[in-house]
Amino acid sequence: MILKMNHFFLFLAFFWLSIDLAFSQDQKVADSLAKIYQQGLLTDSEKLGLLEDLSFNEMKDLQQAIKYAEELISLSKQLNDPLSEQSGYFLIGTHKRKMGELDGALEAYIKSGEAAGNANSSKREGITYGAIADIYSVSNNHNNAMLYYHKAISTLRQSDDSIALASNILNAGDEFLHRDMFDSAYAYFKESSVIFEKLDYQAGKAYSLGNIGMVYANIGQRDLAEKNINEAITLLEELEDFYPICEYLLYMSDIYSVKGDESTALEYAIRSLQLAEVHGLKEQISNANLKISELYEKSGNTDASLKYYKNHVAFRDSVNNLMSIQKMADLRTDFEVAQKQAEVDMLNQAKRNTRIVMIGLIIIVFLGAIILGTLYWYYKNIQIEKKRSEKLLLNILPFETAQELKLNGKVEAVKIDMVTVLFTDFVEFSVLAKDVESKKLVNSIDFYFKAFDEIITKYGLEKIKTIGDSYMCAGGLPLPDETHVVKIIKAAKEILDFVEQKKKTEYGMPHFDIRIGLHTGPVVAGIVGIKKWQYDIWGDTVNIASRMESASLPGKINISETTYEEIKDIFPCTYRGEIEMKNRGSMKMYFLE
Repeated sequence: MILKMNHFFLFLAFFWLSIDLAFSQDQKVADSLAKIYQQGLLTDSEKLGLLEDLSFNEMKDLQQAIKYAEELISLSKQLNDPLSEQSGYFLIGTHKRKMGELDGALEAYIKSGEAAGNANSSKREGITYGAIADIYSVSNNHNNAMLYYHKAISTLRQSDDSIALASNILNAGDEFLHRDMFDSAYAYFKESSVIFEKLDYQAGKAYSLGNIGMVYANIGQRDLAEKNINEAITLLEELEDFYPICEYLLYMSDIYSVKGDESTALEYAIRSLQLAEVHGLKEQISNANLKISELYEKSGNTDASLKYYKNHVAFRDSVNNLMSIQKMADLRTDFEVAQKQAEVDMLNQAKRNTRIVMIGLIIIVFLGAIILGTLYWYYKNIQIEKKRSEKLLLNILPFETAQELKLNGKVEAVKIDMVTVLFTDFVEFSVLAKDVESKKLVNSIDFYFKAFDEIITKYGLEKIKTIGDSYMCAGGLPLPDETHVVKIIKAAKEILDFVEQKKKTEYGMPHFDIRIGLHTGPVVAGIVGIKKWQYDIWGDTVNIASRMESASLPGKINISETTYEEIKDIFPCTYRGEIEMKNRGSMKMYFLE
């Protein structure tokens, strides 16, 4: 009945494994995250955090939780992220421990420790050693348990996590106490107590004091045992942690029963029962009644023993399997069956049946309201997630293309006969980038590209992509538009004016001259692949538009002859002549005025 800090220790481990998680598991969170996971819209780096959260919160299906952790490990290896790899192995170890697969849990924790070492995280390495020690402890392998507790303690002394350090010291002391090595247990409990005292960590202080009290009880120092356990109980009462209080009192009852002091043992057991009843702790009520029953049976008071045993069974029915209870009762006596039968009052049976029906109806209505409320909550959340996913999809694909993808699960490539493609490029960007701080450079590119996005959206154009400092968009797709050439010319002029204006007014960031080139012709448009979808266009028109940009001059918009023929009556242009182009021969070009 020794109280370990394992539950507390595992809570600490998960605290650093996933900083975005709540302090406890939540199956609703797992169900919601699973929907996002199934959409497959996240980047690999975003997926790491999602998989970690999924594995941690999945409680209904531990095998599925393990699969999430395995995928997390695989992806973290691809991205060379040892911290996420360590988290994955730690989660597998924890889930397998819950399933009772101690060998598998041990193997996963060992790999978790190796990954933590590769990441140079002494804190994670130390906590993982503690988890390995716990496995050996519950497997009754004392030597290995102490080996890893010492490794955990030694490693955590070099970190800044004093709570994790003190918890492992306390657990190592528990291991000694299990082996009746009271001097060693006392030394470890005392050190953990000092650390928790300095941190003013009340829960840790209480467990340390209580376990020190157990040491004193085992070596016969009754007064000191009572003093420490009473101090622990006082702290735990302030924390409203009544479960360990009841367990400490029953432990004292065990100690004094072994020593032959049945009167004192009975006092502690009754005190535990009274506290459990006040706070409605059914398992502790059951345990205390059983202890009192055993003490009365030992003293020869059979009637009192049967009374408390009946109470023990009554409360145990609410927390244990009823078939197991019945077997235990049959082995003990037929007393309970006889008592239950004697309590049946045939004259009031009809009234009781009516009351049961009414209670049943109330429960059905109540559960129905809960189910309807839950379904409505899920519906609202699904709608929110659906809108969010649609917004993300429309951010990377044209509306018509996104609709086709949702309807058919794929997008057929199409040929569009008349599209105008626009390229921009910042002049001498690579040369200036060598002398400009990278953060400022990125901020500048982001500033300009956001403005370009707003301009092309204004004219109903489609952004295709950015390549380094080059910006690419197109008009006349995904649906034909007879006016698209005029619109994209206006957008090009507005982009040029914006860049020239900001060179004079915006300070604190690097600015560049810009070249712009356009060409009109047929393209093939669509999306390819199954990951990281991107709407793109292909064909000779794209290559010629790129050449138009390369052949342009700073502060100029260079257009091809086909584009010129479409807008010559609307916008003034200057003929440049036939200019030689790489791999294309000579082509007529015009500057837009």
